Amino acid sequence: MKINEYLEHTMLKADLTDQDISKLVEEARKYQFVGVCVPPFWVKRVKRDLEDLPVQVVTVIGFPLGYQMTETKMAEAKIAIRDGADELDLVWSITAFKSGMNWPKIEMAKMAELCHESGKVLKVIVETAYLDTDELRQACKMATDAGVDYVKTSTGMASSGARLEDIRLMREILPAGVGIKASGGISTLQQAQDFIAAGADRIGTSKGHMIMEEIRK
Repeated sequence: MKINEYLEHTMLKADLTDQDISKLVEEARKYQFVGVCVPPFWVKRVKRDLEDLPVQVVTVIGFPLGYQMTETKMAEAKIAIRDGADELDLVWSITAFKSGMNWPKIEMAKMAELCHESGKVLKVIVETAYLDTDELRQACKMATDAGVDYVKTSTGMASSGARLEDIRLMREILPAGVGIKASGGISTLQQAQDFIAAGADRIGTSKGHMIMEEIRK
């Protein structure tokens, strides 16, 4: 297993600076991560800095709470795609889902259509910290029916992040063609390996460089 091929090296803290972005790019070059995940503000810069590498530029939409209007999220996504994003991590409308509405499915389908027309990948963050087992099952089914490419566990901003039991359940529910991205609190090589063994296809972590250094020890 080449662990770097699973890692999306992530920098989404509120006070990140251009120096942080430069460091992220440098680490992406050094470790050849599958992707880097950055705020929409930095997509254009990161795409330019990594254009000679096969590293996917990932950004977030509706982050971190997901309760923006769909039109707002669509506009944000169009700008991110224009700026060079390869993959979009959309925070779904948790408030609409918890209210028993079908709107999250409609929103995800709209976003999937936009992404796929542009040859981009859509991941949907369902924020597992707020979902019980039945709700997670419903969320995975809605995401699958909407045509998303991956279901992602967490923003990293909720009370808890990725949990192994959630990954196992998601892998049981989701069809083989829908991937799983585990994120939130994954900071060691052992954790990353455990989540991959449980069924994760991608690992979102701000500690990608530290995980890679563990291998070198």
